[in-house]
Amino acid sequence: MTDLLQNVWLPYTQMQTASQPYEAVSTQGSLIRLRDGRELIDGIASWWTACHGYNHPHIKAALHRQIDAMPHVMFGGLVHEPALKLAERLAAKTPGDLSHVFFVDSGSVAVEVAMKMAVQYHLNRGDEGRSRMVSFRHGYHGDTMACMSVCDPDESMHALFKHYLPKQFLAELPVSNELDEVFNVLLEREKAQIAAVLIEPLVQGAGGMKFHSAEVLRHVARACERHGVLLIADEVFVGFGRTGSFFACEQAGITPDILCLGKGLTGGALSLAATVARPHVYEAFLSKDPAKALMHGPTFMANPLACAAANASLDLFETVPRLDQVAQIEKLLRAGLEPCRNLPGVVDVRVKGAIGVVQLETLADAAALRAKFVEKGVWVRPFGDIVYLTPAFTISEDQLAALTSAISSTLAERSRS
Repeated sequence: MTDLLQNVWLPYTQMQTASQPYEAVSTQGSLIRLRDGRELIDGIASWWTACHGYNHPHIKAALHRQIDAMPHVMFGGLVHEPALKLAERLAAKTPGDLSHVFFVDSGSVAVEVAMKMAVQYHLNRGDEGRSRMVSFRHGYHGDTMACMSVCDPDESMHALFKHYLPKQFLAELPVSNELDEVFNVLLEREKAQIAAVLIEPLVQGAGGMKFHSAEVLRHVARACERHGVLLIADEVFVGFGRTGSFFACEQAGITPDILCLGKGLTGGALSLAATVARPHVYEAFLSKDPAKALMHGPTFMANPLACAAANASLDLFETVPRLDQVAQIEKLLRAGLEPCRNLPGVVDVRVKGAIGVVQLETLADAAALRAKFVEKGVWVRPFGDIVYLTPAFTISEDQLAALTSAISSTLAERSRS
Protein backbone atom coordinates (compact mmCIF):
# COMPACT_ATOMS: atom_id res chain seq x y z
CA MET A 1 0.00 0.00 0.00
CA THR A 2 1.20 3.48 -0.85
CA ASP A 3 2.42 5.40 2.18
CA LEU A 4 -0.14 8.21 2.31
CA LEU A 5 1.81 9.88 5.11
CA GLN A 6 5.11 10.31 3.28
CA ASN A 7 4.69 14.05 2.71
CA VAL A 8 1.75 15.25 4.77
CA TRP A 9 1.62 16.30 8.42
CA LEU A 10 -1.79 15.52 9.88
CA PRO A 11 -3.58 17.55 12.56
CA TYR A 12 -3.77 16.34 16.16
CA THR A 13 -1.72 13.26 15.24
CA GLN A 14 1.47 11.69 16.54
CA MET A 15 2.99 11.01 13.15
CA GLN A 16 5.52 8.43 14.41
CA THR A 17 2.77 6.05 15.48
CA ALA A 18 0.00 7.12 13.11
CA SER A 19 -1.78 4.43 11.14
CA GLN A 20 -2.60 4.92 7.48
CA PRO A 21 -5.52 7.35 7.10
CA TYR A 22 -8.62 6.56 5.08
CA GLU A 23 -8.53 8.17 1.65
CA ALA A 24 -11.75 9.94 0.68
CA VAL A 25 -12.51 10.26 -3.03
CA SER A 26 -16.01 11.78 -3.06
CA THR A 27 -18.85 12.94 -0.87
CA GLN A 28 -22.60 13.20 -1.24
CA GLY A 29 -25.22 14.12 1.34
CA SER A 30 -24.03 12.45 4.55
CA LEU A 31 -21.81 9.90 2.81
CA ILE A 32 -18.03 9.79 2.40
CA ARG A 33 -16.75 7.40 -0.28
CA LEU A 34 -13.32 5.87 0.23
CA ARG A 35 -10.70 4.86 -2.31
CA ASP A 36 -11.34 1.18 -1.56
CA GLY A 37 -15.02 1.50 -2.45
CA ARG A 38 -16.50 1.63 1.04
CA GLU A 39 -19.05 4.27 2.02
CA LEU A 40 -19.14 5.82 5.47
CA ILE A 41 -22.04 7.68 7.04
CA ASP A 42 -20.48 10.90 8.35
CA GLY A 43 -21.50 11.54 11.93
CA ILE A 44 -19.56 14.78 12.43
CA ALA A 45 -20.19 16.69 9.17
CA SER A 46 -16.48 17.37 8.65
CA TRP A 47 -15.88 19.03 12.00
CA TRP A 48 -19.43 20.39 12.18
CA THR A 49 -19.29 22.41 8.96
CA ALA A 50 -21.40 20.56 6.35
CA CYS A 51 -24.76 21.49 7.86
CA HIS A 52 -26.63 21.02 4.57
CA GLY A 53 -24.77 17.82 3.71
CA TYR A 54 -22.03 17.49 1.13
CA ASN A 55 -22.32 18.72 -2.46
CA HIS A 56 -25.62 20.51 -2.02
CA PRO A 57 -26.75 21.48 -5.54
CA HIS A 58 -27.72 25.04 -4.59
CA ILE A 59 -24.30 25.76 -3.08
CA LYS A 60 -22.53 24.03 -6.00
CA ALA A 61 -24.44 26.12 -8.53
CA ALA A 62 -23.51 29.33 -6.71
CA LEU A 63 -19.85 28.30 -6.72
CA HIS A 64 -19.91 27.54 -10.44
CA ARG A 65 -21.39 30.95 -11.23
CA GLN A 66 -18.88 32.75 -9.04
CA ILE A 67 -15.80 30.91 -10.27
CA ASP A 68 -16.67 31.87 -13.83
CA ALA A 69 -17.00 35.53 -12.83
CA MET A 70 -14.29 36.07 -10.22
CA PRO A 71 -12.76 33.42 -7.93
CA HIS A 72 -10.87 35.99 -5.89
CA VAL A 73 -9.96 39.65 -5.62
CA MET A 74 -8.28 41.47 -2.75
CA PHE A 75 -10.57 43.13 -0.23
CA GLY A 76 -8.22 46.07 0.31
CA GLY A 77 -9.55 49.13 -1.50
CA LEU A 78 -11.90 46.90 -3.46
CA VAL A 79 -15.21 45.32 -2.51
CA HIS A 80 -17.55 42.97 -4.35
CA GLU A 81 -21.21 42.06 -4.40
CA PRO A 82 -20.98 38.60 -2.71
CA ALA A 83 -19.30 40.10 0.36
CA LEU A 84 -21.53 43.18 0.51
CA LYS A 85 -24.63 41.01 0.26
CA LEU A 86 -23.36 38.56 2.85
CA ALA A 87 -22.46 41.31 5.33
CA GLU A 88 -25.92 42.84 4.98
CA ARG A 89 -27.59 39.47 5.54
CA LEU A 90 -25.44 38.61 8.55
CA ALA A 91 -26.16 42.01 10.11
CA ALA A 92 -29.88 41.32 9.67
CA LYS A 93 -29.71 37.81 11.14
CA THR A 94 -27.36 38.27 14.08
CA PRO A 95 -28.87 39.18 17.46
CA GLY A 96 -29.63 42.77 18.44
CA ASP A 97 -27.61 45.54 16.86
CA LEU A 98 -24.60 43.48 15.74
CA SER A 99 -24.03 45.15 12.40
CA HIS A 100 -20.37 45.55 11.38
CA VAL A 101 -18.86 42.48 9.72
CA PHE A 102 -15.12 41.90 9.45
CA PHE A 103 -14.42 38.88 7.21
CA VAL A 104 -11.56 36.48 7.90
CA ASP A 105 -10.64 33.03 6.66
CA SER A 106 -10.96 30.73 9.70
CA GLY A 107 -12.64 30.50 13.07
CA SER A 108 -9.39 30.88 14.99
CA VAL A 109 -8.63 34.12 13.16
CA ALA A 110 -12.16 35.35 13.86
CA VAL A 111 -11.45 34.93 17.58
CA GLU A 112 -7.99 36.50 17.25
CA VAL A 113 -9.55 39.52 15.56
CA ALA A 114 -12.25 39.73 18.24
CA MET A 115 -9.60 39.86 20.97
CA LYS A 116 -7.61 42.43 19.02
CA MET A 117 -10.77 44.51 18.57
CA ALA A 118 -11.50 44.32 22.29
CA VAL A 119 -8.04 45.45 23.35
CA GLN A 120 -7.89 48.26 20.78
CA TYR A 121 -11.43 49.33 21.70
CA HIS A 122 -10.11 50.25 25.13
CA LEU A 123 -6.85 51.69 23.77
CA ASN A 124 -8.73 53.95 21.37
CA ARG A 125 -10.81 55.20 24.31
CA GLY A 126 -7.66 56.10 26.23
CA ASP A 127 -7.50 53.07 28.56
CA GLU A 128 -4.14 51.37 28.09
CA GLY A 129 -4.38 48.88 30.94
CA ARG A 130 -7.15 46.63 29.67
CA SER A 131 -5.31 44.02 27.64
CA ARG A 132 -6.23 40.68 29.25
CA MET A 133 -9.08 38.25 28.61
CA VAL A 134 -11.28 36.15 30.83
CA SER A 135 -12.17 32.71 29.52
CA PHE A 136 -13.69 29.62 31.09
CA ARG A 137 -12.43 26.23 32.18
CA HIS A 138 -12.92 23.61 29.46
CA GLY A 139 -13.13 26.38 26.87
CA TYR A 140 -11.58 26.06 23.42
CA HIS A 141 -11.22 28.95 20.98
CA GLY A 142 -8.71 27.77 18.38
CA ASP A 143 -5.09 26.82 17.80
CA THR A 144 -3.41 30.12 16.95
CA MET A 145 -1.35 31.84 19.61
CA ALA A 146 -3.82 34.30 21.15
CA CYS A 147 -6.57 31.68 20.90
CA MET A 148 -4.42 29.12 22.71
CA SER A 149 -3.99 31.61 25.55
CA VAL A 150 -7.75 31.62 26.20
CA CYS A 151 -8.15 27.84 26.07
CA ASP A 152 -8.09 25.93 29.35
CA PRO A 153 -4.39 26.13 30.36
CA ASP A 154 -4.42 22.85 32.25
CA GLU A 155 -6.88 20.51 30.55
CA SER A 156 -6.66 21.45 26.88
CA MET A 157 -4.34 20.19 24.15
CA HIS A 158 -2.42 23.47 24.52
CA ALA A 159 -1.32 22.95 28.14
CA LEU A 160 2.23 22.35 26.88
CA PHE A 161 2.50 26.02 25.90
CA LYS A 162 1.24 27.65 29.08
CA HIS A 163 4.64 29.19 29.88
CA TYR A 164 4.91 30.65 26.37
CA LEU A 165 1.46 32.15 25.99
CA PRO A 166 0.13 35.52 27.17
CA LYS A 167 -1.34 35.29 30.65
CA GLN A 168 -5.11 35.53 30.81
CA PHE A 169 -7.72 35.05 33.54
CA LEU A 170 -9.38 31.63 33.84
CA ALA A 171 -12.81 31.39 35.44
CA GLU A 172 -15.32 28.69 36.24
CA LEU A 173 -18.62 28.98 34.42
CA PRO A 174 -21.08 30.54 36.90
CA VAL A 175 -23.35 27.49 37.09
CA SER A 176 -24.27 28.14 40.74
CA ASN A 177 -24.90 31.16 42.94
CA GLU A 178 -21.52 30.66 44.58
CA LEU A 179 -19.64 30.54 41.27
CA ASP A 180 -21.64 33.50 39.98
CA GLU A 181 -20.42 35.50 42.95
CA VAL A 182 -16.82 34.37 42.36
CA PHE A 183 -17.09 35.43 38.72
CA ASN A 184 -18.44 38.86 39.65
CA VAL A 185 -15.69 39.34 42.22
CA LEU A 186 -13.10 38.55 39.53
CA LEU A 187 -14.56 41.12 37.12
CA GLU A 188 -14.79 43.77 39.82
CA ARG A 189 -11.27 43.13 41.16
CA GLU A 190 -9.53 42.94 37.78
CA LYS A 191 -11.67 45.12 35.51
CA ALA A 192 -8.83 47.62 35.12
CA GLN A 193 -6.93 44.85 33.29
CA ILE A 194 -9.78 43.02 31.53
CA ALA A 195 -10.62 43.83 27.93
CA ALA A 196 -13.26 41.16 27.38
CA VAL A 197 -14.81 37.89 28.46
CA LEU A 198 -14.91 35.05 25.91
CA ILE A 199 -17.56 32.36 26.01
CA GLU A 200 -18.81 29.55 23.79
CA PRO A 201 -22.56 29.98 24.23
CA LEU A 202 -24.44 26.91 25.53
CA VAL A 203 -21.87 24.31 24.41
CA GLN A 204 -18.10 24.22 24.94
CA GLY A 205 -17.11 22.29 21.83
CA ALA A 206 -13.60 20.90 21.48
CA GLY A 207 -13.09 21.24 25.24
CA GLY A 208 -15.36 18.24 25.74
CA MET A 209 -18.84 19.10 24.39
CA LYS A 210 -19.87 20.41 27.81
CA PHE A 211 -23.27 22.09 28.05
CA HIS A 212 -24.49 25.00 30.15
CA SER A 213 -27.88 26.63 30.39
CA ALA A 214 -29.17 29.82 28.79
CA GLU A 215 -29.47 31.23 32.32
CA VAL A 216 -25.71 30.79 32.86
CA LEU A 217 -25.08 32.67 29.61
CA ARG A 218 -27.39 35.46 30.81
CA HIS A 219 -25.48 35.66 34.10
CA VAL A 220 -22.22 36.11 32.19
CA ALA A 221 -23.69 38.78 29.91
CA ARG A 222 -25.19 40.72 32.81
CA ALA A 223 -21.95 40.61 34.76
CA CYS A 224 -20.02 41.96 31.77
CA GLU A 225 -22.49 44.79 31.34
CA ARG A 226 -22.45 45.60 35.05
CA HIS A 227 -18.64 45.80 35.20
CA GLY A 228 -18.10 47.52 31.85
CA VAL A 229 -16.35 44.55 30.23
CA LEU A 230 -16.88 43.56 26.61
CA LEU A 231 -18.47 40.17 25.90
CA ILE A 232 -17.18 38.08 22.98
CA ALA A 233 -19.41 35.17 21.96
CA ASP A 234 -17.51 32.48 20.09
CA GLU A 235 -20.21 30.85 17.96
CA VAL A 236 -17.79 29.30 15.49
CA PHE A 237 -19.12 25.87 16.49
CA VAL A 238 -22.61 26.58 17.81
CA GLY A 239 -23.79 29.12 15.21
CA PHE A 240 -26.02 28.38 12.22
CA GLY A 241 -28.55 26.12 13.86
CA ARG A 242 -26.34 23.60 15.63
CA THR A 243 -27.92 24.10 19.09
CA GLY A 244 -31.50 24.39 17.80
CA SER A 245 -31.68 28.16 17.24
CA PHE A 246 -29.97 30.01 14.41
CA PHE A 247 -27.51 31.49 16.91
CA ALA A 248 -27.02 30.05 20.37
CA CYS A 249 -27.14 33.52 21.97
CA GLU A 250 -30.78 33.80 20.93
CA GLN A 251 -31.77 31.19 23.51
CA ALA A 252 -30.53 33.50 26.28
CA GLY A 253 -31.90 36.66 24.72
CA ILE A 254 -28.50 38.38 24.83
CA THR A 255 -26.45 40.38 22.36
CA PRO A 256 -22.67 40.08 22.75
CA ASP A 257 -20.49 43.06 21.95
CA ILE A 258 -18.57 40.95 19.43
CA LEU A 259 -19.69 37.72 17.75
CA CYS A 260 -17.38 35.17 16.09
CA LEU A 261 -18.72 33.00 13.26
CA GLY A 262 -17.21 30.26 11.12
CA LYS A 263 -17.54 26.54 10.31
CA GLY A 264 -21.16 26.30 9.10
CA LEU A 265 -21.04 29.78 7.53
CA THR A 266 -20.45 28.36 4.02
CA GLY A 267 -22.25 25.08 4.61
CA GLY A 268 -18.87 23.37 4.73
CA ALA A 269 -17.96 24.23 1.15
CA LEU A 270 -15.02 26.61 1.72
CA SER A 271 -13.18 28.28 4.56
CA LEU A 272 -14.72 31.58 5.67
CA ALA A 273 -15.32 33.22 9.02
CA ALA A 274 -16.43 36.56 10.36
CA THR A 275 -16.10 38.80 13.41
CA VAL A 276 -19.22 40.91 13.88
CA ALA A 277 -19.25 43.98 16.14
CA ARG A 278 -21.92 46.20 17.63
CA PRO A 279 -21.94 49.92 16.74
CA HIS A 280 -20.29 51.11 19.95
CA VAL A 281 -17.32 48.82 19.30
CA TYR A 282 -17.04 49.86 15.64
CA GLU A 283 -17.36 53.56 16.45
CA ALA A 284 -14.40 53.42 18.83
CA PHE A 285 -12.21 52.89 15.74
CA LEU A 286 -13.52 55.94 13.85
CA SER A 287 -11.03 58.78 13.97
CA LYS A 288 -8.92 61.14 11.89
CA ASP A 289 -5.94 59.33 13.39
CA PRO A 290 -4.90 56.43 11.08
CA ALA A 291 -3.38 54.62 14.04
CA LYS A 292 -6.85 54.07 15.49
CA ALA A 293 -7.94 51.95 12.53
CA LEU A 294 -8.17 48.17 12.87
CA MET A 295 -4.87 47.15 11.31
CA HIS A 296 -5.72 43.62 10.27
CA GLY A 297 -6.30 42.10 6.85
CA PRO A 298 -6.08 38.40 5.96
CA THR A 299 -4.99 38.00 2.35
CA PHE A 300 -8.03 35.94 1.41
CA MET A 301 -10.57 37.77 3.57
CA ALA A 302 -14.02 37.98 1.97
CA ASN A 303 -12.98 35.57 -0.78
CA PRO A 304 -15.75 35.88 -3.40
CA LEU A 305 -16.10 32.11 -3.85
CA ALA A 306 -16.51 31.58 -0.13
CA CYS A 307 -18.95 34.48 0.15
CA ALA A 308 -21.00 33.02 -2.72
CA ALA A 309 -21.15 29.70 -0.85
CA ALA A 310 -22.17 31.47 2.36
CA ASN A 311 -24.95 33.37 0.61
CA ALA A 312 -26.20 30.11 -0.89
CA SER A 313 -26.11 28.51 2.55
CA LEU A 314 -28.19 31.36 3.99
CA ASP A 315 -30.65 30.88 1.08
CA LEU A 316 -31.17 27.32 2.27
CA PHE A 317 -31.73 28.36 5.88
CA GLU A 318 -34.34 30.84 4.64
CA THR A 319 -36.18 28.48 2.28
CA VAL A 320 -35.90 25.04 3.90
CA PRO A 321 -37.04 24.23 7.48
CA ARG A 322 -33.54 23.48 8.74
CA LEU A 323 -34.31 24.28 12.38
CA ASP A 324 -37.27 21.88 12.27
CA GLN A 325 -34.86 19.24 10.99
CA VAL A 326 -32.51 20.02 13.89
CA ALA A 327 -35.40 19.55 16.33
CA GLN A 328 -36.14 16.14 14.80
CA ILE A 329 -32.46 15.18 14.95
CA GLU A 330 -32.45 16.15 18.62
CA LYS A 331 -35.35 13.75 19.32
CA LEU A 332 -33.70 10.93 17.41
CA LEU A 333 -30.33 11.48 19.10
CA ARG A 334 -31.98 11.34 22.53
CA ALA A 335 -33.71 8.07 21.70
CA GLY A 336 -30.78 6.54 19.85
CA LEU A 337 -28.07 7.33 22.40
CA GLU A 338 -30.11 6.66 25.54
CA PRO A 339 -29.22 2.91 25.57
CA CYS A 340 -25.61 3.95 26.17
CA ARG A 341 -26.49 5.44 29.54
CA ASN A 342 -26.54 2.10 31.33
CA LEU A 343 -23.34 0.73 29.78
CA PRO A 344 -20.33 0.20 32.05
CA GLY A 345 -17.86 3.07 31.78
CA VAL A 346 -20.43 5.62 30.57
CA VAL A 347 -20.57 8.76 32.73
CA ASP A 348 -23.22 10.77 30.89
CA VAL A 349 -25.36 10.97 27.77
CA ARG A 350 -26.44 14.47 26.70
CA VAL A 351 -28.07 16.03 23.66
CA LYS A 352 -28.53 19.63 22.55
CA GLY A 353 -29.90 20.40 19.10
CA ALA A 354 -27.89 18.43 16.54
CA ILE A 355 -25.20 17.53 19.09
CA GLY A 356 -25.18 14.14 20.79
CA VAL A 357 -22.55 13.18 23.36
CA VAL A 358 -21.64 10.01 25.22
CA GLN A 359 -19.11 10.78 27.93
CA LEU A 360 -16.89 7.94 29.17
CA GLU A 361 -14.90 7.43 32.34
CA THR A 362 -11.77 6.99 30.22
CA LEU A 363 -10.96 6.82 26.54
CA ALA A 364 -7.41 5.66 25.95
CA ASP A 365 -8.15 3.87 22.68
CA ALA A 366 -9.68 6.56 20.48
CA ALA A 367 -7.90 5.37 17.32
CA ALA A 368 -8.95 1.75 17.87
CA LEU A 369 -12.51 2.85 18.55
CA ARG A 370 -12.52 4.94 15.38
CA ALA A 371 -11.39 1.91 13.39
CA LYS A 372 -14.26 -0.15 14.80
CA PHE A 373 -16.71 2.52 13.73
CA VAL A 374 -15.28 2.43 10.20
CA GLU A 375 -15.78 -1.34 10.16
CA LYS A 376 -19.46 -0.65 10.86
CA GLY A 377 -19.69 1.86 8.02
CA VAL A 378 -19.73 5.10 10.03
CA TRP A 379 -17.31 7.99 10.44
CA VAL A 380 -17.10 9.01 14.10
CA ARG A 381 -14.03 10.58 15.74
CA PRO A 382 -13.96 10.19 19.54
CA PHE A 383 -11.63 12.49 21.46
CA GLY A 384 -10.80 13.25 25.07
CA ASP A 385 -13.35 11.24 27.04
CA ILE A 386 -16.28 11.53 24.62
CA VAL A 387 -17.88 9.89 21.61
CA TYR A 388 -20.06 12.45 19.87
CA LEU A 389 -22.26 13.11 16.86
CA THR A 390 -22.76 16.43 15.04
CA PRO A 391 -24.40 15.28 11.80
CA ALA A 392 -25.56 17.25 8.79
CA PHE A 393 -29.06 18.63 9.27
CA THR A 394 -30.11 16.80 6.10
CA ILE A 395 -29.16 13.34 7.37
CA SER A 396 -31.86 10.69 6.91
CA GLU A 397 -33.47 8.95 9.87
CA ASP A 398 -32.02 5.63 8.74
CA GLN A 399 -28.52 7.09 8.52
CA LEU A 400 -28.83 8.67 11.97
CA ALA A 401 -30.11 5.39 13.38
CA ALA A 402 -27.10 3.62 11.89
CA LEU A 403 -24.81 6.10 13.64
CA THR A 404 -26.41 5.82 17.07
CA SER A 405 -26.64 2.03 16.75
CA ALA A 406 -22.95 1.81 15.85
CA ILE A 407 -22.03 3.87 18.91
CA SER A 408 -24.18 1.89 21.36
CA SER A 409 -23.10 -1.51 19.99
CA THR A 410 -19.41 -0.59 19.82
CA LEU A 411 -19.39 0.79 23.37
CA ALA A 412 -21.20 -2.33 24.56
CA GLU A 413 -18.57 -4.52 22.90
CA ARG A 414 -15.85 -2.35 24.45
CA SER A 415 -17.31 -2.83 27.93
CA ARG A 416 -17.24 -6.64 27.49
CA SER A 417 -13.66 -6.83 26.24
